[in-house]
Amino acid sequence: MNKNYKKPRYPKPVLKTTDFSVNESVELLTFLFQCYPNKGRNDVKSLLSNHLVLVNGTPISQFNFMLVKGDVVSITEKSIKPQNVNSKIPIVYEDDDFIAINKPYGLLSVSTPKEVVNTAYAMVTNYVQKKDKHNRIYIVHRIDEDTSGIMIFVKSEELRDALINNWNNLIIKRGYYAIVEGHMKEKEGTISSYLKKNSQYMMYSSKDNKGQHAVTNYKVMNENNDYSLLDVTLETGRKNQIRVHLFEAGHTVVGDDKYGEPSNPLDRLGLHAYELTLTHPFTKKVMTFKAPMPPEFKAFIKSDNGK
Repeated sequence: MNKNYKKPRYPKPVLKTTDFSVNESVELLTFLFQCYPNKGRNDVKSLLSNHLVLVNGTPISQFNFMLVKGDVVSITEKSIKPQNVNSKIPIVYEDDDFIAINKPYGLLSVSTPKEVVNTAYAMVTNYVQKKDKHNRIYIVHRIDEDTSGIMIFVKSEELRDALINNWNNLIIKRGYYAIVEGHMKEKEGTISSYLKKNSQYMMYSSKDNKGQHAVTNYKVMNENNDYSLLDVTLETGRKNQIRVHLFEAGHTVVGDDKYGEPSNPLDRLGLHAYELTLTHPFTKKVMTFKAPMPPEFKAFIKSDNGK
């Protein structure tokens, strides 16, 4: 691992939780009664009043909060109140259907066993519930923890399902900026392979062309002595696709201590999702969400030697 890599600035409390998956629409309190049939009603209600209940990693205390299929309800060992969640999140677009954020690097998109509170999902949920405690948002995609840039949420279960069920056909463009080591031999090109996951949960291109087909297009935007700034667009959205393809091409994304051991001149991963364009499944309107290039990317690539 690159010893110079500076991991995120967000706190990561480790919470022990008991998790329950939701299979149908139901109010939260009713669902808790179903989960704990042998507990008294007051004991179950106390889980909410004592702020021990999370829905998809977000603290929820109202008994009539409506759950939907796919939600995960977690019971924690200690109280987690909404004000404990960092609510400062850069919102770049909002309407009746969508919220788009410029996700900071080092912030998880959604909860994991090691982090259930400080996530993009929890922060945006906190934001919408300050307007109305019954408001909620729905996840339609994720971006890596150490990648910054555009991430969208939707405001209805119906829109979530329509997008997820036809995601690849509705997506028009997925654009990223990547800063990589060295200079690309071909200044514009396409990398295509079939990705698999190994026993260490690392992605790699299989030699037998079995796995998930992944296609990455790139174009060199600028260079300095040792590094290149690429405009990358994806035809497919596979796990760690950009990082794997560029690493295997011999040009590791700077700061990527997962695939290779590159230099880390930015003190972060050199990957930023700058655009997501899609067709609204109901209105058929083309929606474009953008996040500007991080200033550290601009300053770094303009330097004489990138150091």
